[in-house]
Amino acid sequence: MQRRRRLIAWVASVLCTLALVPGTAQADNPIVQHIYTADPAPLVHNGRVYLYTGHDEDGSTWFTMKEWRVWSSTDMVNWTDHGSPMNLATFSWAKQDAWAGQTIYRNGKFYWYVPVVNRSTNRMAIGVGVSDSPTGPFRDALGRPLVENGEIDPSVFIDDDGQAYLYWGNPNLWYVRLNADMISFSGSATKIPLTTAGFGTRTGDASRPTLYEEAPWVYKRNGLYYNVYAAKCCSEFIAYSTAPSPTGPWTYRGTVMPTQGSSFTNHAGVVDYKGSSYFFYHNGALPGGGGFTRSVAVERFTYNADGSIPTMNMSTGGPPPADTLNPFVRQEAETIAWGSGIETEVSSEGGMNIGFIENGDYTKVRNVAFGGGASSFTARVASASTAGGTIELRLGSATGTVVGRCTVPNTGGWQTWQSVTCPVSGATGTQDLFLRFTGGSGYLLNVNWWQFAA
Repeated sequence: MQRRRRLIAWVASVLCTLALVPGTAQADNPIVQHIYTADPAPLVHNGRVYLYTGHDEDGSTWFTMKEWRVWSSTDMVNWTDHGSPMNLATFSWAKQDAWAGQTIYRNGKFYWYVPVVNRSTNRMAIGVGVSDSPTGPFRDALGRPLVENGEIDPSVFIDDDGQAYLYWGNPNLWYVRLNADMISFSGSATKIPLTTAGFGTRTGDASRPTLYEEAPWVYKRNGLYYNVYAAKCCSEFIAYSTAPSPTGPWTYRGTVMPTQGSSFTNHAGVVDYKGSSYFFYHNGALPGGGGFTRSVAVERFTYNADGSIPTMNMSTGGPPPADTLNPFVRQEAETIAWGSGIETEVSSEGGMNIGFIENGDYTKVRNVAFGGGASSFTARVASASTAGGTIELRLGSATGTVVGRCTVPNTGGWQTWQSVTCPVSGATGTQDLFLRFTGGSGYLLNVNWWQFAA
C-alpha cells in the first residue's frame, strides 16, 4: 500500500506540474485514486449521483474482491467516499468473489444485486442486499440467492409501466421479471437469443458466435431500450444493442468504447444527470493498475440525433464540472476530485475521514465557488503526531497561491477530534482548491470535514 501511495503521489505531482502549463488540463480520471475500483454502476437519486463499485485488492493477480464500495457526487468531478456498506460477510451463504452488481431504488428502499460464489454449490449465484439509504448499510434481503445458474453480472431495470427486469449472464444472457417486492420473480429465467443480428459477429471462436461477452447494462431512452455490454474477450471493448421492448428483439448497433486502457475487461454504466449524459467504465490507469487492479473513470457524451451512442475513447481529463461546490457549508474531507498520498478510513464521528497523511500530500477540490470571498477556514482534525502538521489552502494547483494556513496540534489520538480555524485572504471567484499538508516525517494528521466562512 505504501509503495502504491508513493507512486500515486509521484504521478499526481507530475500531473500538477503539467497543470501549470498553459492549455494543459490536470487529469481527473480515474475518479478514485486511493483504492482500486471496478465495475461501475451509477444511480441518480434525489439530486445526487451514487456510484456503486467493486474493490480490487492491492497487488491482485486474480479478481480478488471482498467488498463493494459507494461514492457520490453532485457535480461529476468531486466524489465523496462513503466506504464499504456491503461485503461478502453480508451474505452468510457466500464463499467468495464480490463481483459486479447494480443498485436500484424502489418504494423507499435500495436493492443491490450482486454475484457471489454460493458456498453450498460452489458456483456463482446472485444475491440481493437491501437498505433504507443509498449509502447503506445493506443487509441480505433473502438469506439465500435470488437466482442461481452459475452466471454473473446482474443489471436491473424498471420500465415505465412498473415492471422490473433483472438481466445477467456470461456466457449467456438471461432475464427474469421481478415482482414489485424486488426480491422475487415471476416465471422462470429466460435465455435471450444471442444472434449475430442482435449482438454482432465474433470471429475466431466457434463456441461464441456473437460479440456479447458479459456485463449487460439495460436502460430506456425516448422509447428505445438500450443494452450496453462488454464485448469479445480478450481484451474486451464496449458495444451496444437496442430493442423496441425490454425483452427484444435486439439489434446490434456498434462500438461505444474500443479496446484500450490497460485492463482486459471493461464494464459500463450510463446515466443522465443535470442535463447531460455520462458513460462510466473502468481501466488500469493508476500506478500498479491492470486487469486485476482496475479503476473507474467517466466521460460526458451526447447522443446522436437518431439516438445512437457515439464512439468514445478513455480520457485522463474526465467530464467538465456539472455544478459548483459551495465552500460555505460543511464539506466532507473525503469529497475530492484528486488525492495525492491520502487514504480514507471510517471515522469515529461517523462517515469517513482522510488519513495516513504525510508531508506533501494533498487533496484537490474542483470548481469551488468562493464568490465575493472567504474570511476564515475551519477543519475538523485529529492527530497523534508529536508536532501535528499544517493545512495549506492553495488555489489553482498544489503549488498555487496560499490563501490560508491552519496549524493542527497533537489532539491526543488519530480519532480524537477537534476543530481548528485560521484566517483566509484572497479566496474569491470560482477556483480549484488544494488542501496541501505539510510537517515533519511520518503521519501528520487526519481530516474529517472542512468549511469556509464568507
